[in-house]
Amino acid sequence: MHKKLVIVLLAIFLVTMAGLSVWQVKQESFRTAHTSGNTIGVIEINGVISEDSSSGLITAVNADSENIMEAIRSAGERGDIKVLLLRINSPGGTSVASQEIGIELDKVRAAGKKVVVSMGEVCASGGYWIACSSDHIVANGGTLTGSIGVIMELTNVEGLYEKVGLRQEVIKSAEHKDIGSSYRDMTDTEREILQEIVNDSYAQFLDQVRRGRGGKIKEDRLLEIADGRVLSGRMALEMGLVDSLGNYYDAIDIARQTAGLDDNSSIEVLNGQGYWDMFFKKLNTTSLLFNGGWPDLGYSVLKYIY
Repeated sequence: MHKKLVIVLLAIFLVTMAGLSVWQVKQESFRTAHTSGNTIGVIEINGVISEDSSSGLITAVNADSENIMEAIRSAGERGDIKVLLLRINSPGGTSVASQEIGIELDKVRAAGKKVVVSMGEVCASGGYWIACSSDHIVANGGTLTGSIGVIMELTNVEGLYEKVGLRQEVIKSAEHKDIGSSYRDMTDTEREILQEIVNDSYAQFLDQVRRGRGGKIKEDRLLEIADGRVLSGRMALEMGLVDSLGNYYDAIDIARQTAGLDDNSSIEVLNGQGYWDMFFKKLNTTSLLFNGGWPDLGYSVLKYIY
């Protein structure tokens, strides 16, 4: 009886997988059949923005900056894509990953293509940095956005090590080589050094907003709200951080208008993942986690974030 049940379950699994495969092929064929002529290229940015693409069955999904940049560059090279629409649903991420995506968007815009942003539930911090590299920002009234600021987080586990009888021995070439160490208290000098880095990154964030908003927000108002606070989409519109309110489809209409396209112009998601891509990616990442693929704390603490 047990053997028959296993065979039945296996058969159901295989039929399901076959059905999903056929569905994906049809989806790909549909996409290919509608990408000629004038196209709106959609790029999705979901989750924490990072160079680390890890996502799995038990981990949070990250927005892989390398894949996003590749999609942007591909769109820039395609003559049929007349305008880019970024659908952003992200609380932010690492500073470098957000900057790199913004740089690629600026290159596409400099080459003559327009970029429109559609904010989802949240487009804050590093997500808002990216949004500033666009020609028009559309937010929902309830979108959480803003959070203009920088944070660097470090954890001190010295007390825990003492309780379990462990001690970290460090041999270094100079005084600050182990700055940010998790195994001892931070010195006043080290705190000043790291604060300078955060302050400089914050200044870069403000410059990005100034460039992106093009005088749509006054300097004194910008400095007033650029303290890390989050704002609703409607508040952001009143303050000049976004251009209009609406949903994803309203943003598509604005993208069409911006590029001078008609209602028959096609829409193509440039970085959407098929079922099998996601399935094997999740399997692979989960395998890494169960085999000790955890981040090195000494490295990750210095990834200051927007």
